[in-house]
Amino acid sequence: MVTIKDIAERLNIAVSTVSKGLNGAEDISEETRQLVLDTAVEMGYSLKKIKRTATTKVCIFVDSQNMDYENEDQFGYELVNGFKKAAISRSWEVVIEPSQLNFRSLEKYDSYMLKNGYAGAFLLGFTLHDDWVRQLEKTTVPTVLLDNFIADNEKVGYVGTDSREGISQAVKHLVQLGHKRIAFLNGTKNSMVSEERNLAFRQSMEENGLEVDEKLVAYGYFVPDCAKTYVTGFVENGATAIMCASDLIASGVLNELNRLGKRVPEDIAVTGFDDLPIAAQLKPSLTTIRQDRSNLGKSAALMLDGLIRNVSMSKLLLRAKLVVRESTEK
Repeated sequence: MVTIKDIAERLNIAVSTVSKGLNGAEDISEETRQLVLDTAVEMGYSLKKIKRTATTKVCIFVDSQNMDYENEDQFGYELVNGFKKAAISRSWEVVIEPSQLNFRSLEKYDSYMLKNGYAGAFLLGFTLHDDWVRQLEKTTVPTVLLDNFIADNEKVGYVGTDSREGISQAVKHLVQLGHKRIAFLNGTKNSMVSEERNLAFRQSMEENGLEVDEKLVAYGYFVPDCAKTYVTGFVENGATAIMCASDLIASGVLNELNRLGKRVPEDIAVTGFDDLPIAAQLKPSLTTIRQDRSNLGKSAALMLDGLIRNVSMSKLLLRAKLVVRESTEK
């Protein structure tokens, strides 16, 4: 078991200096503190050794470029609230930290967790190419990811909604309405959940006896504006329905179809994914696949609690539910 003395000997510095670096003392340089933290992580020093209170301190890291969470219309709002509600019963201290890619390229994940005394974390909006996500392959810190999966590390788990189930329900619904030329506007390409939904769409089309026309499939981004790039092409290639990987994408699709003079659902049906509050407010109201985001947040806390207690958990998927509204029903 690694001790403070071991770290001091590795760095050839005083034990007291190592102790100061691990415990956030102000009378050492930031450079020395970071060196102590990085070395402690590399040597496998346990985070539990620096815990001084009975309160477990955990963090929700939110990628501020990919996830919004500050009001109820935003995807991350109920996720954060659900997690915080579950944390109350566990007497956890929850810190929310907006985070940007340039910061994460400079700070090592395990070192940052050690420096701040975090016992674990829930990561929102992170993508597969992120520096921290790559570091999670070897982290010793209990960590839960939304819609991302790290294999072969018992300290990292994944929570999400069953994309396969949700996409299957939506495709079946559209087929029952007589649609055969179904387009799919996906989210960003470097996202695990986008890849899952792409595969789910293709499998569901095949199960319903339909071929996937590659001219009717595209990766965009999880924002409304991406619809401007693809909707005209979908229409020109004969799409009678457009499935979207998020409600925000779907809202952009509805705007584009209106600009092109197409009626929804009479000319083209549209579906979304998430069931954000805006889905019921759009004109026409949006048929979508509901994610129970509050329960996703609670599930993340449940998983993180298990990981902290050395209960190895891999994946936790919630059921998806199709909510039918005016954008598909004539």
